[in-house]
Amino acid sequence: MKHPALVRAASIAVTVLLAVSTGFFLFYEGEAVPVMAHPARFTGSTVVIDAGHGGEDGGAVSPAGHVESQVNLAVAQRLDAILGLYGADVVMLRTEDVSLHDPEAQTLKEKKNSDLHNRVARIEAVPGATLISIHQNTYSGSARYHGAQVFYADEASSLGLAQHTQELLRQALDPENSRQAARLPNTVYLMNHISCRAILVECGFLSNPEEDALLQTGSYQTKIAAALASAYLSYQEPENDQEGERALESQDRLLLYGVRK
Repeated sequence: MKHPALVRAASIAVTVLLAVSTGFFLFYEGEAVPVMAHPARFTGSTVVIDAGHGGEDGGAVSPAGHVESQVNLAVAQRLDAILGLYGADVVMLRTEDVSLHDPEAQTLKEKKNSDLHNRVARIEAVPGATLISIHQNTYSGSARYHGAQVFYADEASSLGLAQHTQELLRQALDPENSRQAARLPNTVYLMNHISCRAILVECGFLSNPEEDALLQTGSYQTKIAAALASAYLSYQEPENDQEGERALESQDRLLLYGVRK
């Protein structure tokens, strides 16, 4: 679905566009994200945003009791908002903290299996899609692990996007993060049953108290979303090579400048 110039009011608590000399600022729940005044139009694929887990399947839970599915959704909604301002085609697999299982699924296992099958079906129904699946990491044996990491599906074009996204997350969130983009094992059902370009983003470790606290804040969630949007937009091929390249470089700098603060 093509987004209008402004983000749907229903999906954002507060959205204001403030005109400045070089562009606009998106105020998402009080957090400013700089965007271009005249965003370039892209010929890139439709972005399918998957906020991992949902409903009874909350995913990982931090020692402080924070649930992964809720953080995933918050980041996904921000990513949807920013990409929409740039005219990107976006499909959200879920917009609420719910599971996507069929009504006849009864047990938790049945609901999880049904949910995954339905996500695959929805992704495969989008021609030429690019999937960005948002998750949070955890490690039960230690609280010291931290840092965002991008994983990619077994599809030729996924590797480049994953590496590019990993680098922009490093620049935006933590310059000391030495993690590298990595291929997902075949045991990850969703990524192993789709045919499109796809990345899975582990935004941080809920098992690390400091990173867990950051992941609960709107400002940090916006940083993540802005970096992901910047990575996707700057990885696409614009309609006009020369003008588009300059526009991509500009918006890349704007997004990264805005999220480093």
